[in-house]
Amino acid sequence: MAFSSCLCQSPLSPKIDCGKKIVRPWSSDGRKQRFTFSLGSNSTELVGQQLVTVGAHLHKHWSFMGGSRVTVRPELERSIPLRKSSGVYASWFSTSQIASTAFTLGTTAVLPFYTLMVLAPKAELTKISMESSIPYIVLGILYAYLLYLSWTPETLQLIFASKYWLPELPGMVRMFSNEMTLASAWIHLLAVDLFAARQVFHDGQENEVETRHSVSLCLFFCPIGIVTHVITKALTKSAGSSSTRNMH
Repeated sequence: MAFSSCLCQSPLSPKIDCGKKIVRPWSSDGRKQRFTFSLGSNSTELVGQQLVTVGAHLHKHWSFMGGSRVTVRPELERSIPLRKSSGVYASWFSTSQIASTAFTLGTTAVLPFYTLMVLAPKAELTKISMESSIPYIVLGILYAYLLYLSWTPETLQLIFASKYWLPELPGMVRMFSNEMTLASAWIHLLAVDLFAARQVFHDGQENEVETRHSVSLCLFFCPIGIVTHVITKALTKSAGSSSTRNMH
């Protein structure tokens, strides 16, 4: 910030010299005068704030005992906070909100189906719900939307990073560091896990195999849930065969 001023002061003849014009600190009748000069500056933007007017007042005092004295009183007339509206920041904020909302809605949407399969596997409502394709359509549309928002020009390069056109772990780590990409992957997992849980449920109903524990595991540990169902089914058949032989 540059201030322009012109002050010239002499202990014997106190005066203020501004350019070629000399102004003395007393009037023609001998009375002292008080002069106020404003040192102004242009509007300045500094660290997110715009200072509209910044000035300083110079007060000239004269007395026989103390001589002349110039007092500088800084004055800040008005300060208006100014936040820079960045399109990137606004876009990031809206993207983050969309990802968080989609994550919560997707997780909440699949919970009723798991609840029906675990708590009421024989209910008619559970059978109707498991025959419906609506949850997969909704999750598929949501996944496609999130995938569209998370897609970047380098997405394919990260997926097929190796010379054999195969994914590599560093590329996957970099790609999933994006919050929107991670949310789309979560919706993808929810859809696949629910589909696998439904298959386990149907298979259990057809073969009269307990599936509650397997369906519960499919929610967050789908591969383990599938393996558990296979083991449970094998043990159930083995126990059924043993009981049949004993009857004969």
